[in-house]
Amino acid sequence: MNRVTAFGSQFPPTGFWVVNTICPSPGNPCGRGLVPEGVRSVRRKLCTLLISSLLSFSAFAAEPQLKVQAHLQPAEGAMVGGLIELQLDVLTDTWFTSAATLPELKLDGALVRPPDGQAQHLNQTINGQSFSGLRYSYLITPNVAQRYDIPALTVRAAPGQASTEISAHSEPMQFSAAQPPGFQPGETPLVANAVRFSQSVVNSATPLKVGDSITRQLTLQADGALAMALPIPAIGDVAGLSRYAKTPQITNLDDGRGDILGGQRIDSVTYRIDKAGSHTLPAIDVKWWDASTQQLRTANVPAVTFDAAANSAYKPVFSISEDLKQLGGSHLHLSTRWLLWLTALGAVIGGGYLLRPAFTRARQKWQARQQARRDAWLQSADFAWQQIDPQLTEKPAQLSALYLWLRRSRLGLKLTGAGPRLQGLLRGLYGRQPTTDQSLGQLRESLSTLHSQVRQQRLDETPALRPINPVHEKDFP
Repeated sequence: MNRVTAFGSQFPPTGFWVVNTICPSPGNPCGRGLVPEGVRSVRRKLCTLLISSLLSFSAFAAEPQLKVQAHLQPAEGAMVGGLIELQLDVLTDTWFTSAATLPELKLDGALVRPPDGQAQHLNQTINGQSFSGLRYSYLITPNVAQRYDIPALTVRAAPGQASTEISAHSEPMQFSAAQPPGFQPGETPLVANAVRFSQSVVNSATPLKVGDSITRQLTLQADGALAMALPIPAIGDVAGLSRYAKTPQITNLDDGRGDILGGQRIDSVTYRIDKAGSHTLPAIDVKWWDASTQQLRTANVPAVTFDAAANSAYKPVFSISEDLKQLGGSHLHLSTRWLLWLTALGAVIGGGYLLRPAFTRARQKWQARQQARRDAWLQSADFAWQQIDPQLTEKPAQLSALYLWLRRSRLGLKLTGAGPRLQGLLRGLYGRQPTTDQSLGQLRESLSTLHSQVRQQRLDETPALRPINPVHEKDFP
């Protein structure tokens, strides 16, 4: 390694000089000389550039780091039915080129809501080194009073300057959930920071009569709780009313930026009035544990009382008494004739099921024969003959079907051997003074005569054996 030592002094007026000592190695003597100031500046710049290049190369050569940290909020005092946030911090010392791949978390006896894509940006200093990244949140609601073990969560990501995707994992964690006071074992409590419980009642008519309906809608909102963890209100049956419940609407409450603040459950039930008189929909209580004050509280809606008048014009949609009268009371009679028809129908269905394989094979054979007939027709001389007239009317006319017909009629491919009419066609098409349109028209007019002559010629002149020494393949009849 070269060691450069420089210092300045005043020299004669010829210029400003420095004494430069360069030691190639500790064991070799050092040479001394006078170096101009301009050379010294250039050497300083070269040294600075070399050091910067070495540092940049070291920075690019080092693989980026990926760290995963997990935290529980709150760390202690978890309650059954409460909300616990598992914060997963994904950090790197460079930057992320794409979103990290998060693992799936499942805990027996608990509801787990995975991150929904929303994340909080982080900047941390670990052991004097700056890291940046994102914080993802898993929302956990325990349903059973027990200890929960969270395994190590492996995260895959592609930080900047990384050659491939790398992975890191968090440390295993655990927490215990206790049953809130005032709730029986096995009962799923509601743990929240605040609860709002309200109702609305809508009558189908005023005043109410038998046959009308009344709809009761219950809205339960809880801050600091998942919507799936909200309890089902105790909606029971009421004497003299028929109850029809609708599917509940379960949604999460957020702040508009993706952060979940709580949950909401809307239950709607419709009561149809079957009897006249006074009816009461009972009051409903929802017991919940206040996580902020650590107290047991109750939210309720009051009872609803209403009167219904008689309605002589009302007729139930389904009248059991009328159905029994039409059937002749409680006895059911079946005619012998209908039994015979049912037996015959069952026999036909059973026979068709048993004979289905035979029908399938017969249909397949029939389709195969039809296909073979079609293929034979497409390869016949008659099919080629039907294509001659359409080809002669084309512009320009085509003779390929004519040649194909001669070939399939076992007359070879020579038009001169098919009779004088075709010889005249050749002279009209390729003679010294061709008359193409006239020759083609005459040929079309004499196609039927040509077909008869060629068929008779084929019967009279076609030998039983092929030529002994055929010159070309087209000479085969």
